[in-house]
Amino acid sequence: MKTWFAWLPLLALGCASGFGCSRTDAAETRKLIRTQHAPRVADFVLKEVARHQSGVREGASRIAPGFVRVSGAQQETEMRLVLKLLRSPKRGVHELVISPMSFMAVVGLDGVCIARDVEPDQMKGMNLGKLFPSVRAALGGNEAMDIGEFASTEPGGKPSVTIMIAAPARYKGEVVGALVLGIPLWRLQQQLSKQLQMELAGKERVIIWVYVYRGADLYYHGTPPDLDKVVPDATARKAGYAKSPGGFTGVVEQFSYLYGYGVRPLPIFGPDVGIVVFRMETPK
Repeated sequence: MKTWFAWLPLLALGCASGFGCSRTDAAETRKLIRTQHAPRVADFVLKEVARHQSGVREGASRIAPGFVRVSGAQQETEMRLVLKLLRSPKRGVHELVISPMSFMAVVGLDGVCIARDVEPDQMKGMNLGKLFPSVRAALGGNEAMDIGEFASTEPGGKPSVTIMIAAPARYKGEVVGALVLGIPLWRLQQQLSKQLQMELAGKERVIIWVYVYRGADLYYHGTPPDLDKVVPDATARKAGYAKSPGGFTGVVEQFSYLYGYGVRPLPIFGPDVGIVVFRMETPK
């Protein structure tokens, strides 16, 4: 029977060392990634998405009166205050208090951002409805999520690739605007790495990291620079998925230490988005 994660032959980096390949396939490490870590990350992502969707839905209901009771500069000021309160530990929406989001914003029916949760507010006046299908869907009355890009504010800088979660704000049954939050992929990557590291702390002597990819691009921050260089690239991922669409594992060597890795898609975010989990057993 074909397993969910098919085994792939040892990659060149794994066989290039002085060890025999039969002893350097990191089979047990790869098994743990395949059966425990990668499924755990996928499950965590699903729960995090559901948590944020619930939080945005509740937050949208709280801000709805602000769309009709005030306008202009007063509306902007009051909306920004409410946005900050939504993340307050005492008075906020529980699902939004702790989050890797980079922003939360209020959007008018014209798709234009009225205010975000911090100042200086570079998003004020930005047409989020034009930029993101999820925002347009929310203004049409439907909760939605997608991945989009914010242009860099620095010349030649890379865009911020961000998960957008949006919900309509209704007042007396009518859609009056929307609430939207954004989670950059690199922040999601940090959260996933920290989650696995926290769960394994004190239980196992391992080093573990998670990377997030989208298309040919890789998203990470704070990971070991030498490990960054050996993450399977788009060509390797394509070859792996061609043999095992549900995911695959492999091994690489860094400074005579072996890292097992597993690659798995995250279809909740659309095609060609997924994770790479690395695990290395540390010496006793």
